[in-house]
Amino acid sequence: MHLTKEEEAIYNGEFGATKQKAMEILVALGDIYGAESLIEIESAQISGVSYKTIGDAGLEWISSLDDRVKVPAILNPAGMDREKWSEMGVSEEFAAKQKEILKVYERLGVSLECTCTPYYLNPPAFGAHLAWAESSAVAYANSVLGARTNREAGPSALAAALIGKTPCYGLHLDENRAPEVLVRVDIELHDADYGALGYAVGKIVGDKVPLFRLPLSPSKDELKALGAALGASGAVALYHVKDVTPESGNFDVPTECISVDSEDIKKAYGGNTPDLVALGCPHCSGAELSKIADLLEGKKARTELWICTSRRVREQNKEAVTRIEQCGAKVICDTCMVVSPATEKFKRVMVNSGKALQYLPSMCGVDAMLANTEDCIKTACD
Repeated sequence: MHLTKEEEAIYNGEFGATKQKAMEILVALGDIYGAESLIEIESAQISGVSYKTIGDAGLEWISSLDDRVKVPAILNPAGMDREKWSEMGVSEEFAAKQKEILKVYERLGVSLECTCTPYYLNPPAFGAHLAWAESSAVAYANSVLGARTNREAGPSALAAALIGKTPCYGLHLDENRAPEVLVRVDIELHDADYGALGYAVGKIVGDKVPLFRLPLSPSKDELKALGAALGASGAVALYHVKDVTPESGNFDVPTECISVDSEDIKKAYGGNTPDLVALGCPHCSGAELSKIADLLEGKKARTELWICTSRRVREQNKEAVTRIEQCGAKVICDTCMVVSPATEKFKRVMVNSGKALQYLPSMCGVDAMLANTEDCIKTACD
């Protein structure tokens, strides 16, 4: 991979040990994937934030770094709500470690807005190059916004933030953004059906780029749910929806084709009575908070009900949040049901997310069941 003189100097340690470590990571990635050079990025989004997922080894590694990020950088969800961790049932020991992790990232100049939906806070422009790590954020940025990012690991996203560049390969290049498989869907989908669709298709296509033909145009929240599930059950970082997503008409229709019917969607649904209902994986938008507030009107949550969102979106939607909390639900920020140890005390979780359906059993050791948002609220309030 070609390096500029300045990049070579960083690689050789002339700008300090932290930048050298970061450049070594980027060069190694570039060599593995055949990148010809580095490319400047607009922003970074960094995973590996929850103490549950990175542990002491991860904390030790980020603590060894001593520099500041060169581009705006934001964190993925942590393992707890920074203000309400005790209410969640998180231990003081875990909270202390989590706070230590956040302090390290703050010292590095990373924004402490811990969210898997950074595009609600600072949406990237079409064509902007990014280094984002969270799988659902990557899918949304590439697919719905037309920005360009590979699915980074936490260390490589942080390295890119420290240098302000990332290796130019994969989805940064036009030729790798073409669809590889057509997904024909002849049934009308709504709400959590898009998570069920992504959950089913991701298992089939793996890391290929799918092009969906749908009878109805999904909302942006439904596109978010589709991409999140595709990235969880498979490794999809970019998808197209014909006549909906911005690059869907730029390429030829692939010859490989699969069809999805109502039975494929129904397979994702079902389960027994939950002891937790959790929404917001990925984090809820303002529109979703308003919808949940409307569905809760006149009801009272009898089963534990979590609504996960980013702190800024919460602050921007205070009226909806107040209505939700008046019904006995908890609006939780900075974290989600997948990366928090608080979820592990439950036996079965009902979600409206194909991503959570995929990850909860393996990451939290709990049973998961999928339902649409309306049924989630109804179950929580019965």
